[in-house]
Amino acid sequence: MKSCFTLKSSITSIAIGGFDGMHLAHQELFSRLDTNGAILVIETGYANLTPENHREKYANFPFYYYSLENIKHLSPKEFVELLKEEYPKLSKIIIGFDFKFGSNASGSIGDLKSLFDGEIEIVDEFFYEDIAVHSRVIRELLLCGDIKKANQLLGRNYEIYGHHIDGQGLGKKQFVPTINVRCNDFLTPKEGIYSSFTIVDNVKYLSVTFIGNRLSTDGHFAIETHLINKTLNEIHSPIIIEFTDKIRDNKKYDDLVELKKQILLDIDTVLKQN
Repeated sequence: MKSCFTLKSSITSIAIGGFDGMHLAHQELFSRLDTNGAILVIETGYANLTPENHREKYANFPFYYYSLENIKHLSPKEFVELLKEEYPKLSKIIIGFDFKFGSNASGSIGDLKSLFDGEIEIVDEFFYEDIAVHSRVIRELLLCGDIKKANQLLGRNYEIYGHHIDGQGLGKKQFVPTINVRCNDFLTPKEGIYSSFTIVDNVKYLSVTFIGNRLSTDGHFAIETHLINKTLNEIHSPIIIEFTDKIRDNKKYDDLVELKKQILLDIDTVLKQN
């Protein structure tokens, strides 16, 4: 990521979009930027794959954020005039094939070409193994637990960021120690048990992560991650969980001894996968 203090007056090319996910199709747009390129994010408030400035981890360009709420009243002409004013050296705009802009999304690609006298590069719909890569498709995959396919479309492991919170205290006493995580801004995958990596204080640990209602104990929703072969005495925020595969669905166990046996089997499964 380049410095967020890069002057707009030095930018010669921009890629425009929402860019939630920073997935393979987005990366295709970024590959068309020149060395003085930048990423212009239209922030809708609905991003939950890479909300806010989490996008900046996945591209080596300066980012500029525009709240949709603040620009949605602009006509197509006014929007292009804003770009010309804020980026005086702008000579190239990169957009997706379905790009719309201006109030009520009234501006078409044809309008952009007539209003901007520089180069307009249009990137066709991007496919991975016959699947059109879109943020909505990745959300659907995550919500049905297909982590492997979601990761393929992302071009990386799906991550969530959260803060350590107190849990029931049962893990360390009766099962295995877990880190309980509160995650408010990211889409959480379907309930279940996942092979994962957990990053604490910039150190990555192999882990097993549970997402869902604790059916066998208090019934409350939780995100709990167990660091395999590692116990931390101190835990600091933020905590990052990378998901690599789904092991199994969430299940209720009437006998906590059976639950512990299953947890140990889950750990063994992750170790065999890695």
